[in-house]
Amino acid sequence: MSWLQKLLPPKIKRAEGAKKSIPEGLWCKCPKCEATLYSSDLEKNLNVCPKCAHHHRLGARARLDLLLDPEGRFEIGAEVLPVDPLKFKDSKRYPERLNAAADDTGEGDALVVMQGALKTLPVVIAAFEFEFMGGSMGSVVGERFVRGVRVAVEQQMPFVCITATGGARMQEGLFSLMQMAKTTAAITQLSANRLPFISILTDPTMGGVSASFAFVGDVVMAEPGALIGFAGPRVIEQTVREKLPDGFQRAEFLLEKGAIDMIVDRRQMRDKLASLLSLLQRIPAV
Repeated sequence: MSWLQKLLPPKIKRAEGAKKSIPEGLWCKCPKCEATLYSSDLEKNLNVCPKCAHHHRLGARARLDLLLDPEGRFEIGAEVLPVDPLKFKDSKRYPERLNAAADDTGEGDALVVMQGALKTLPVVIAAFEFEFMGGSMGSVVGERFVRGVRVAVEQQMPFVCITATGGARMQEGLFSLMQMAKTTAAITQLSANRLPFISILTDPTMGGVSASFAFVGDVVMAEPGALIGFAGPRVIEQTVREKLPDGFQRAEFLLEKGAIDMIVDRRQMRDKLASLLSLLQRIPAV
């Protein structure tokens, strides 16, 4: 025992011990209003700040749980897993990055696709998992997306995609870039069968995904404050050598310029989607 510990009163010693017992992650800080939030309260509010309504990021399965009815779900393409066709290595080997991402998220890749019902309306929903390598689109993401579209066409139901991605996956090179054409071509099958495709853009939606299928939805929605674009703002500023307007590439800016159809609060997303699906298919809403 040090001389300082001997001098401290017993109450102070106990207080120090109690401080160490507080579990990590109990509190978090909102990046917008800087309010200190109880993590469980934020989670109950669907990761929307109760103080300023800032939309924190939300995982793929949490989004699917939010939108889909609990009964009758079926995951599509979970058996499709990534490989390393280019034997790619940067500071780490590609398989090492895949294994680390799988350990962190519990997912096989950055897209989860499910068939189910939204307020009893049949639907296929694909949701990006940003925590898996930045939600980047590689061969598996493209294949799962196409399989989801195929099921939607076969079962004659609408298709919804929720994007949260940095773009194409550099570790797969041209295999990744090819998914831009592959996914966009698949969407034409929905159009040919007069089936709705709704695209929901969340923070962030960038790169190859925004340049392919993300903006070709019959309805393009976004969450408040979402960063949406191709290259990042800093890259654009350095290229054009001009200061960008305030709010550039944010959902509100895109709505003002007519690039998206609407902005919907996450807490109203399920009701809004049900209303749109009912309207587009001429099916009475529940």
